[in-house]
Amino acid sequence: MNTIIKRSALAVAVAGVCLSAGLSQASSHREAPFITEVPKVDGTDFYMFRSYEANRADYVTMIANYLPLQDAYGGPNYFDMDDDAIYEIHIDNSGNAQENLTFRFQFSSTLNDIQLPVGSGSDQKMVSVPLKNIGDASNGDNVQLSQEYTVSVIRGDRRTGTVETATNVTDGTSTFAKPLDNIGSKSFPDYQTYANQHIFEIGIPGCSTNGQVFVGQRKEAFAVNLGEIFDLVNTNPLGPRDGEGTGDLADKNVTSFALEVPTECLTGTAVTSEDDPVIGAWTTASLRQARIINPEPSADGKGATVEGGAWTQVSRLGMPLVNEVVIGLKDKDLFNASEPMNDGQFATYVTHPTLPELLEILFGSAGAVAPDNFPRTDLVTAFLTGVPAVNMPVGVQALKCCV
Repeated sequence: MNTIIKRSALAVAVAGVCLSAGLSQASSHREAPFITEVPKVDGTDFYMFRSYEANRADYVTMIANYLPLQDAYGGPNYFDMDDDAIYEIHIDNSGNAQENLTFRFQFSSTLNDIQLPVGSGSDQKMVSVPLKNIGDASNGDNVQLSQEYTVSVIRGDRRTGTVETATNVTDGTSTFAKPLDNIGSKSFPDYQTYANQHIFEIGIPGCSTNGQVFVGQRKEAFAVNLGEIFDLVNTNPLGPRDGEGTGDLADKNVTSFALEVPTECLTGTAVTSEDDPVIGAWTTASLRQARIINPEPSADGKGATVEGGAWTQVSRLGMPLVNEVVIGLKDKDLFNASEPMNDGQFATYVTHPTLPELLEILFGSAGAVAPDNFPRTDLVTAFLTGVPAVNMPVGVQALKCCV
């Protein structure tokens, strides 16, 4: 979903959710049938806010999370991103539910085959090791599989617009290194220091001031008892609160795409001098249309699959929890494949939501009663236009987007 955000409200806004600088919650884990088959491109969260560090008030930070429910013990391969996918953050700065600017992330993996001598004399053989690292992974010589990525900046339509490549200001190249996941204290004596070395200054085409970028594993920020919630809200209201280490996500990780961009590089031109500049944003991930399984995969460029065809969107996130609890099961994959400008097709799910009715069925005996003010224009206001005198921008309306 595309959400209109007043420039003056960037400090307290996250694509669809207003929140304080110290509290940000949005979530979308395993929300549609198909996305469960390709978890590497499952967008879980999206946050957008005015940067709050010293001397960074003129920057906007965007954090797009992917690949949910990562276990710390998820070895030996852990959680690399998909080399055959594109991950995108879209910006609408004209209020028409269409992207004006897109930041596209694309990954590539490098295999540095590490072999150890096994045996002695004439029986000795050099044999490839099964692990990603054979020592302190902070030392690149001990790592045999690593990833890097590029960031493309697309102006106009995401598929047909003008494409330029961002620059890694640190070394003058067009690539950025992704840190390995946090394997453990023996592989990483000081993981935080190691991860911080992967925060790069980024030169954004068409922007006179540099930004910052980081892509890597982070602790899951969302707190919820997923098991109980989707077991027909089977929760204990008198039990421990989420966020105290008891939530189902307390020990999970995600992969965060963090991009800090000067505000002036994101805002468009207001319709009139009295209108508010706006920034609306959402994230997507796309795969190639065709995938052929290779019956004899190898490391010489012939991987487990061969991908081809046009990029096809399979994941989407703006407003939190929409696909989980608003969109009907039959349309969840369609929603993930759709664009905000076409959201009118899902309008009934917003104006006549089923979740309140379900809660009345589940808890009617306890006095739960679903609202009866249909159509739910209050939800349309929250999802689409913004709340008057709170976050509705002057002179700009999203005319084609409904949810």
